[in-house]
Amino acid sequence: MNFPILSAIISIPAIGAIFILITQGSEKNIEKNSKYVAIFSSIVNFLLSLFLWFSFDKTISDFQFIENKIWINGFINFQLGIDGISILFIILTTFITPICIFSGISSIKHKIKEFLIAILVLETLMLGVFCSLDLVIFYLFFEGGLIPMFLIIGIWGGSRRVYSAFKFFLFTLLGSVLMLVAIISIYWITGSTDVIKLLNLTIPEKYQYLLWLAFFSSFAVKMPMWPVHTWLPDAHVEAPTTGSVILAAILLKMAGYGFIRFSLGLFPVASDYFTPFIFSLSVIAIIYTSLVALMQEDMKKLIAYSSVAHMGFVSIGIFSLTKQGMEGSIIQMLSHGLISAALFLCVGVLYDRMQSRAISSYSGLVNVMPKYSLVFMIFTLGALGLPGTSGFVGEFLILVGVFQKSIITAFFASFGVILGAAYMLWLYKRIIFGKILNSELKKLKDLNKTEFYILYLLAFLVLFFGFYPEPLLNTIDISIDNVIKNYQVDLNLFLSQRNN
Repeated sequence: MNFPILSAIISIPAIGAIFILITQGSEKNIEKNSKYVAIFSSIVNFLLSLFLWFSFDKTISDFQFIENKIWINGFINFQLGIDGISILFIILTTFITPICIFSGISSIKHKIKEFLIAILVLETLMLGVFCSLDLVIFYLFFEGGLIPMFLIIGIWGGSRRVYSAFKFFLFTLLGSVLMLVAIISIYWITGSTDVIKLLNLTIPEKYQYLLWLAFFSSFAVKMPMWPVHTWLPDAHVEAPTTGSVILAAILLKMAGYGFIRFSLGLFPVASDYFTPFIFSLSVIAIIYTSLVALMQEDMKKLIAYSSVAHMGFVSIGIFSLTKQGMEGSIIQMLSHGLISAALFLCVGVLYDRMQSRAISSYSGLVNVMPKYSLVFMIFTLGALGLPGTSGFVGEFLILVGVFQKSIITAFFASFGVILGAAYMLWLYKRIIFGKILNSELKKLKDLNKTEFYILYLLAFLVLFFGFYPEPLLNTIDISIDNVIKNYQVDLNLFLSQRNN
């Protein structure tokens, strides 16, 4: 394709942000025009990403739509390209962003122009992560996303927003410093930061372990894995609804994508060596954070801890190095992107009306908000992995894949499914059923048009991919086979060299 479609997809949100920045006029007109520009640019970008998906050749494993290289001082190789794994995260990002903009327009009451600029810049940076085929460019996009997210939490967040914003920033930044050192080391060892070249090279085994740990330090914090997960509940609780949606739906998925693309692709011997370590941390995360979620009285904090548990399933699926486990991990990330976004939006609906996220503030909502109660039930069942929802597809495939690798790990991870059902159903019971104990709840209005269309669209997708995940599986199938094949070839090569 002669048209640089990946550059266009990355650039459109940034161009929209520039248009909003230079918009002039009365404050009312600036806000109105800013909303139109943000909505238009985000929707155009989503449609363009759909065209990219339909144009994508699902029968080959090579990177596609590769754009020309631009050398910067002979070191940074600005190269873009996608495969069957990255394209789905691009679709997820461009789909969630318009939803965040529509949600933010109705809930953000001050500095709306600056808020929309932050969202669009963040979209550009997130898309760059999934398109980059150079380690330096990947790092710049990966870390650049911290800045707009830091501003979203720190400016439009809750009462402890400054503390939470700095905690989020410092945790994720410090975790990534070692990755930058590792990227420089890879250039020193191989003379290149080109991902395609590196995937076809073999980094000496003596370097792989430290390099793997350096990348792990960044991805573990971003995912987040136990015990470096403590920034996430604070960030979610204090972030505005839109910030929580982006954080849960997309930013956490960058780490899972990084594990697949770089940890497995570049360091197969180290990945094999550290697999029991990943399994241990993930199982602890699944069980521990699920138990913590059971004790929460804040809806946002409960959903935040559930995200840590769900991402624990993702990490054990990735490092199971089985086709079912890895495909299940990607489906789980995409499903969690939809379900977690929807759950935070549902919390936002109640917070906008009652200014409270406490579970004890609500009861008997089914009597006054039946449309809300129905759609919230779908997302609750999706989060606990009920068959017929997208949550089931991912968790089932992960457990099948992990069972082939480690029966003990699969056994303990399965407790997370039971605990997930416990805390999600208990949450639903407390706020939806029972008698209305607070007279203010009787005055609540059901979903407005914007909330209805957004939430029911997400509910439709959760059910659609629960019954028919074939479009997703067909897209990633060849790419996953290629990752596993290259991993096994490289690992066997190192093992044979070691034996000789």
